[in-house]
Amino acid sequence: MATGTPSSVSPLRAQTVAQGLEYPWALAFLPEGRFLVTERPGRLRLIEADGRVGPPIQGLPAVLAQGQGGLLDLALDADFSQPGSRWERTLYLCFAEQAGAVNGTALARARLSGDGQRLEALTVIFRQQPKVASRLHFGCRIVQDREGMLFLAMGERYLRADDAQRLDNHLGKVVRLTRDGAPAPGNPFMGQAGARPEIWSLGHRNPQGATLGVDGRLWTSEHGPQGGDEVNLPQPGRNYGWPVITHGEQYGGGKIGQGLTAQAGMEPPLHFWVPSIAPSGMAFLTSDRYGAAMKGQLFIGSLKFGRLVRLQLEGGRVRSEARDDLAEGDRIRDVRQGPDGWIYLLTDNPRGRLLRVLPAGERLSYGRRLSPSDGPCQFGDSAGGSNPARCS
Repeated sequence: MATGTPSSVSPLRAQTVAQGLEYPWALAFLPEGRFLVTERPGRLRLIEADGRVGPPIQGLPAVLAQGQGGLLDLALDADFSQPGSRWERTLYLCFAEQAGAVNGTALARARLSGDGQRLEALTVIFRQQPKVASRLHFGCRIVQDREGMLFLAMGERYLRADDAQRLDNHLGKVVRLTRDGAPAPGNPFMGQAGARPEIWSLGHRNPQGATLGVDGRLWTSEHGPQGGDEVNLPQPGRNYGWPVITHGEQYGGGKIGQGLTAQAGMEPPLHFWVPSIAPSGMAFLTSDRYGAAMKGQLFIGSLKFGRLVRLQLEGGRVRSEARDDLAEGDRIRDVRQGPDGWIYLLTDNPRGRLLRVLPAGERLSYGRRLSPSDGPCQFGDSAGGSNPARCS
C-alpha cells in the first residue's frame, strides 16, 4: 500500500520542451532528438528537438474523441530505425473506434513517411470484442516485448466489469499479438474452447500505464474505483481479480461485490493506493542521469495530483515511495525515458506540455533561441512568455 508523501524539497525539476498541445496522451522518440506525440482529439504531431511543434500528421484513422476515448497510445516498432527491415519506420497507434452505436479499443499499424508528414499503409490489426455503448475505460497501452510481440492493455469499458472475469471477450484483458495482429505464439489460452486466443491475462479494470521491466517482464498501472489503484505484473494466464477483489469501493462509498481484497486463484497487486492517485504512464529509469540512488526506480504519473511518483523496488517489492510536484498542478498523462537517458512527461491539458525532468540543479540550453515573433516560449523554463532570453 502507498505510504509516500510529496517531497518537501524535490531533487527534480521540470523543464518545458514544448507546449500548446491539446490533451497530449502518448510520447515516442524519433532519431535526432525529435518526438512524436498523440493528442486525444485525434491528432499526431512531430516535435523538433528545439521544441517547435509541427502541423498534424496526415493519414490517421477515424477516431472517436468522446468521453475518455480518442487517439491514445503510441509505440514505435523495435526496428523503426533499422534500414531495410520490414518494420522500418513502423509505428502502432491505439485509439477508440466507433462502429454505429457501439465503440471499442482498436490497434493500428502504419509507416511514418520519410518527411514525417503522413502515415502510410495504415491497417487496423486488432479490434477489441465486443464493442459496447460506453465512453469509458478504453485502457489502450501498447508495449512491445523482446520477441517483437505486442502487448495491448484494455479496460472493461466500465459498464461491463463482470466481463473482465470471462475468457470469451477482450474486456478487462491484456492481449498479446504478433505485429500483424494475430494471437502471439505461446499465449496461455491458445486452443482452449470458448477462450479468446489473444488473451494474456484477465481481471483488469482500466490500465493506464504499461512498460517492460529490466528483466523483460510486463508491468502495468491501472485505475481502481474509489481507491484501489494498482501496479501489477501481468503473467500469462493469471487473473488479477477485478471486480471480485479490490482495495477500492463504490463511488460515493459502499463495498464492491462482497468487499473482498483477496481470493484464491486471483493475484494481489504488487502495490496499491488508497486513496487513489489515478496512475498514468510509467517507465523504469535505467540511465545514470539522476545518480545511483534513483537508477532502477519505477516512475509513474499521477493524473489526480499532477505528481510524479517514484517507487524504489527491492527483491520484486516496493520498498519506498516518493512523490515530486513537477507539473504545476497539471495532470501527468505519460512518462517515458528518452534515448538520452532523461525522463519526459506529458501533461493532460487543453494546452498541454512536453516536459523534461532534470536534477534540481541541472540546466540545459539549446542552439535555437526564440524571437518575439515565435509567440509563447516553447522550451526553457516552465513559465512561458515571448521573451527569448527566458528560453534557454
